[in-house]
Amino acid sequence: DVQLQASGGGLVQAGGSLRLSCKVSGFTDANYGIGWFRQAPGSEREGVSCISAAGSTYYSDSVKGRFTTFSDNAKNTVYLQMNRLKTEDTAVYYCAAAARPTYCAGYVGTLTDRGIDYWGKGTLVTVSS
Repeated sequence: DVQLQASGGGLVQAGGSLRLSCKVSGFTDANYGIGWFRQAPGSEREGVSCISAAGSTYYSDSVKGRFTTFSDNAKNTVYLQMNRLKTEDTAVYYCAAAARPTYCAGYVGTLTDRGIDYWGKGTLVTVSS
């Protein structure tokens, strides 16, 4: 079974940094894409970033220039490096997988959960002022 385990959340002051990890298991090869989503209290889930199997990335306007997604295929882990955090970044963050290598390749527009096949449990990020 495909499993995704997100970790790395915590409490950080505004302006600080956190790195989330998404450990992926169960795929027979590396032909999948990963999306990062978040959900703040009382808000709908929001697509934040994604990365294709070939390493193409996408960022929402709200995090562009502050967040970076990258992968370590040897560790089957995708990371979300979050810098210059803002209080509005406070949310539960989820990683999710699409079982096709082209997921996220050339992505434009608003990132949705269309094409996502698997979800991991979230990790809470709290940014204090």
